[in-house]
Amino acid sequence: MSDSGREITNLIYTYAELLDGGDLDGVAGLFEHGRICGVQDGPPETVFEGSARVRQMYEMATRIYDDGTPKTKHHTSNVQLHIDEAAGTARSTSYYCVTQATPDLPLQVIVTGHYKDTFHRVNGAWWFDSRIMFVDQIGDVSQHLKF
Repeated sequence: MSDSGREITNLIYTYAELLDGGDLDGVAGLFEHGRICGVQDGPPETVFEGSARVRQMYEMATRIYDDGTPKTKHHTSNVQLHIDEAAGTARSTSYYCVTQATPDLPLQVIVTGHYKDTFHRVNGAWWFDSRIMFVDQIGDVSQHLKF
């Protein structure tokens, strides 16, 4: 795997690690030069651009417990990565599976889906350009989401 491939793959996995650790500022920071789109080609209110808006989205949606975490594990797999080194851009697709266990919810899969991501290089470092989140299967997210 190329250095760029490793850096981008690590970026994808870092997102999951930070989110599961409850580090919403860290997650938001990954999108300093990018955006999260809740719906592909959706209306403006489903696009959260820049760190502040991404942080706001997670604060609004994600239940954080007394230990500072959402008590989830985001498992990311099937990463397919396509890099254009000359242009400093890349795109990927990947699967996600989120498990959760809380005092009121036994360990279980709460949601699965896939991501479509784009990336761009800024000052020699790779950043998310966009992340579109698709929900493919949904279980009991009542202990994970605030709505």
